Amino acid sequence: MHRWTMISIVALAATPLRAEVVETSADGFVTRDTATVAASPMETWLALTKPGEWWNSSHTWSGDAANLTLTPQAGGCFCERIPGDDGAGGSPMEGSARHAVVVQAFPLKVLRMRGGLGPLQGEPATGVLTITLKDVDGGTRILWEYNVGGPMRYEIPQISKAVDAVMSEQLRGLQAHLGSLDAPTTNEEPGADTPG
Repeated sequence: MHRWTMISIVALAATPLRAEVVETSADGFVTRDTATVAASPMETWLALTKPGEWWNSSHTWSGDAANLTLTPQAGGCFCERIPGDDGAGGSPMEGSARHAVVVQAFPLKVLRMRGGLGPLQGEPATGVLTITLKDVDGGTRILWEYNVGGPMRYEIPQISKAVDAVMSEQLRGLQAHLGSLDAPTTNEEPGADTPG
């Protein structure tokens, strides 16, 4: 059962995890959030590439984040295995889903993926998720930006807030996994230190 239902993501939009929708247009939006973790860029990069350890299982097709994998190289897949189900109404065959494809992997610096996450997978719209790491005193600052554009059947004001909440929830999961560093975070623009 797919857990990325519109009802659940709209409900999440009301939670305090939401960061900021920094831009909207007639056919798209940009969400941005930051977190500072008590881990080196190397530790952060290695954790980032193992989403099964910190992604919220409620936002997977299979209901279990352990089924997620990410290959951090151009053309690599952020994919999910969907185990077979021998129960009534199930299929014993395994399924799979590609959430996004890696378009840039600059270890310890930037991971960029292209794909329509969650309910956007069923729409012509797509998104670019850019995750930038920056070495800071005592840890790493993570800038998490999702830029979505193209035709979709959702109203931009509603879907942008809902997606923003879900994206921020995943970043908070990564932050909790690595340990939070008590440092101010801002939703800053991607800076000159971002390759590409």
